Amino acid sequence: MSLSILFKINIYIMEKLKQSIKEYQTSSKTYIKYDTDGYNQYQNYLYKRALHGLSAMTEKEIATMCSKKKQRIINVYKRAQVVINKLKQQATISYSNFLFKSLFPNSPITEFLLTETETDVSIINTLNFKDLNINKSDIITIFIQEGILPKNFLSLEGPQVNIIQLPRLKNE
Repeated sequence: MSLSILFKINIYIMEKLKQSIKEYQTSSKTYIKYDTDGYNQYQNYLYKRALHGLSAMTEKEIATMCSKKKQRIINVYKRAQVVINKLKQQATISYSNFLFKSLFPNSPITEFLLTETETDVSIINTLNFKDLNINKSDIITIFIQEGILPKNFLSLEGPQVNIIQLPRLKNE
């Protein structure tokens, strides 16, 4: 076979490949299916607001919000950060205890570390949730227990249903 024929075949194959890629990308049959966590939009909104505070909201929402509501969100956010830090410290302590128990079972320092399980609020744990194997449902459970999220959080359906027990503050 001559080089020019091979070159033409190569060009033909490349054009067909480009065409099939373009058809695949523009086809209406292709779609992306995202994993869902089982929580509705309103539950996710309350969770994000507790976890991230005012930074979870748009500038427009913040601008139309009264100062008392902003302060309430900030207070809930601060309480949530203390609870999350404590949760992270407890997870870190359990991992380190497991590690020392596995590697140095008869060491005196291991015995000392196993007896010390206190958390310290002055130390901020900067490890992320993924490294500590903490998922969204764990955080929601702790938030409900600590009163950061309402007790009926798992049965909330949306903002149009006024079932939250907290007093509602009006937007200005």
